[in-house]
Amino acid sequence: MIDRLRQMLRVEVIDVEYSGDKIIVYVPKDQVRIAVGTGGSAVKAAELVLGKKIEIRGR
Repeated sequence: MIDRLRQMLRVEVIDVEYSGDKIIVYVPKDQVRIAVGTGGSAVKAAELVLGKKIEIRGR
């Protein structure tokens, strides 16, 4: 799952937490903007592929 997220979001994934129907993805603080994408496009695309809500947090 982490490798798949890393490919879709195009950032380094530090950690992943599973919380019910939501996935919390931790990325370096300076890469949060890249992971979210323009207007949230990267996260929305990943949500469609995985079928779960994704929340991006910086560490």
